Amino acid sequence: YGSHPGLYAGGYEYRSQTRILGLPLLHIARGINPNTGHPRMAIGVLAVGNIAIGLVAVGGLALGGVAFGGVSIGLLALGGVALGVVATGGVALGGLLAIGGVAMSLLIAVGAAAIAPYTISAVGASPQLLEWLSKFQSPG
Repeated sequence: YGSHPGLYAGGYEYRSQTRILGLPLLHIARGINPNTGHPRMAIGVLAVGNIAIGLVAVGGLALGGVAFGGVSIGLLALGGVALGVVATGGVALGGLLAIGGVAMSLLIAVGAAAIAPYTISAVGASPQLLEWLSKFQSPG
């Protein structure tokens, strides 16, 4: 495939030469590894691929500090199915905050179907949330 090293029928891989804490600054990997027959994984500070693991991860399956993907798991997770401290997606499972069609959280959930101590859902805001938010109103 000429001037594109790492490109072959069924996959592509690029790793930047710059490294931070031993990880490539940018790692892009997609397709199947021809040596193992397994899907390639992108692992780097910024990871992009079918399976991505990094400080910032973007992929079909994304695992990272900030994760964007079909299935995303991270501190901040955004995706079709998202699991994180803060999560947003079609189905969102959040530690502190979940926003999505179906949202479940240990603290606040916002969505058509929301399950948490404090919720905003299709049926309205929970009385507990309204009471909690009233603490932040300025007097007068």
